[in-house]
Amino acid sequence: MSKASLSKLGDAAFERTDKVSAELLALTYGSFVRQLLIDYEDAEEVNAQLARMGYNIGVRLVDDFLAKSKAPPCASFADTADVVAKVAFKMFLGVPALVGSWSSDRRTFSLVFTDNPLAEFTELPEKWGGVWYSNVLCGVIKGALEMVQMEVDARFVRCTLRGEDLNEIRVTLLQVLQEKPPVDDD
Repeated sequence: MSKASLSKLGDAAFERTDKVSAELLALTYGSFVRQLLIDYEDAEEVNAQLARMGYNIGVRLVDDFLAKSKAPPCASFADTADVVAKVAFKMFLGVPALVGSWSSDRRTFSLVFTDNPLAEFTELPEKWGGVWYSNVLCGVIKGALEMVQMEVDARFVRCTLRGEDLNEIRVTLLQVLQEKPPVDDD
């Protein structure tokens, strides 16, 4: 499927999806991250908690995505990258992402996006410069792709809250998981 077709599919999926106010989402998420900062007082632990929670969201969100997006099956990791960027980001965040910076072995790519609805109304104090504020997105990607048999690593490498001009998540395919039949209880 062409990238233009995927963009249209993402727009259509976004229109079909129940929506929450972007302001409400940003403020609620901000309050949540603030509470994590108070509770853990360590940037790395906050990053880990956000990724862990995102993973749990992604595991469940993939069913909604598969049921409502009408996205075609992906034949390759490159197809998967395009569907995540053009359909999933648009469907759930209301913003598209671009895929680029592929590694030579085609196992790592970047998702680049300028608008981040989670980071609206947010300033990150210097004290918390090590926090990847939207790290929940990395966990969502990891959890969702694991449910479709792809073990990945997803990490923020650039963030507008750190003074960068855009947000970038690096996604690396670690392995394609093999489906295992359930163990017989007999």
